[in-house]
Amino acid sequence: MTVVATDTTADPTAGQFGEESIWFKLTPLLKDPANPMRVLMQMAERYGAVIPVTLGKQRVVLISEPEFFKHVLVKNSDNYIKYFDGLKPIFGKSMITNDGALWQKIRMPQQPAFHPDVFADYIPYFNQAIQTKMETWADLAKSGETTEMVEQTWTLAADMICKALFDRDMPFNPHVVFKYVKTYTDVMNHKSMRDKKLAGDGTEFGQGETAKAVEAWWSVPPAVFAADPREEREKTLLKMIEAAVNDPAVPEFDRQQAIDEIKQYLWAGTETTALTLAWALYLVSKHPEAAERIRKEGEEVCGGREPNAADYSALIYTRSVIQETMRLYPPVWSLIRTAAGPDEIDGKEIKAGDRIVLFGYGAHHNARFWDEPEAFKPERWMGESAKKRVKYSYIPFGAGKRSCIGGAMSQVENTLALSQLLRRFQPEYVGPEPAPIHATVTLTPKGGLHFRIRER
Repeated sequence: MTVVATDTTADPTAGQFGEESIWFKLTPLLKDPANPMRVLMQMAERYGAVIPVTLGKQRVVLISEPEFFKHVLVKNSDNYIKYFDGLKPIFGKSMITNDGALWQKIRMPQQPAFHPDVFADYIPYFNQAIQTKMETWADLAKSGETTEMVEQTWTLAADMICKALFDRDMPFNPHVVFKYVKTYTDVMNHKSMRDKKLAGDGTEFGQGETAKAVEAWWSVPPAVFAADPREEREKTLLKMIEAAVNDPAVPEFDRQQAIDEIKQYLWAGTETTALTLAWALYLVSKHPEAAERIRKEGEEVCGGREPNAADYSALIYTRSVIQETMRLYPPVWSLIRTAAGPDEIDGKEIKAGDRIVLFGYGAHHNARFWDEPEAFKPERWMGESAKKRVKYSYIPFGAGKRSCIGGAMSQVENTLALSQLLRRFQPEYVGPEPAPIHATVTLTPKGGLHFRIRER
């Protein structure tokens, strides 16, 4: 299959640099050094579940109530367009930046790759990537050196995606690509460079580390297509994408579309999976009784062998730890939409063009919906407790027709990884306590999560 490169003459940072970017505008509200979510939570508690505010020239509506999440994401979803302007330079015209009929036509050829029935075919490749990561951890355990956990989990997630969905070994250095991701998604990098330009120091958009990161990133997806297949498997996401390119019934799915679809899986899907696993390892490091329970469950379910699809269903507590991690540290802490037309939510007027911020983190930490919301309690996802959850109070993957295509698969990846890693290793968090949060497009640990790995 022949592929083409993205047009590098375009400014790779314009979307997120622009003063109209919602991520840029929200930064003044996210400056609490301990927890940047605190100001937004205090606003919701004081002013209610729907708060219209004006930031610069932009009207923003902060929403923190599950029933209104449902209104925007499900009941009246056609009026609320997905907002990803700041990330178009890295996702191009992939389905993550599209809406409506075009989004549907792009998503449909890829949907079969994420049906739960096919996950069993992926698990051996997830396990291979996990085994490779354990070899790295064994070296770290011998050396005693510390490691940054998000980078560790990001490289693992990228390996799982390449092996399972693309039938490829990683044709790039994942540690280098991780740095591209970290550089671009840190909104403060963009804000700093913009402030310098406004101050007249000669800084140009399209220069500096952020632009270099994006330009380097553009070379990654073509490398995936060009790499030799591992097993020539027929039922892979990559094969489905190639078939769509060659299907005259879907003219919108051209070669550039194929490149852009690979971008979203190697960036958005990988980053959110990696953040969840890294935060889970942080939590179980602080709760050794949970780590021990995960180890025992893995030994009882799998014995001395690698897990399979049936084992995933039996790893109930481990899966609950992953779910509780996404409640406490949702990788996507808010969902942004743009109102296409007027509406009314909770008696508040919604105007066309308003940016709607669905504050998922706020609902995840609200005592009205969760018993002891700040406590780490995986048991809340087990048995009868799980049935008491208020619908739409938990939206780590969004909701409705635009929910994350890979959400269910991500949980499989992380459950299997957490179970196997903890059966062999004891990761010890050695950073500041509690780990500070940095809210950009995703909810990342400020300064990273630093661990020392010990082999059991």
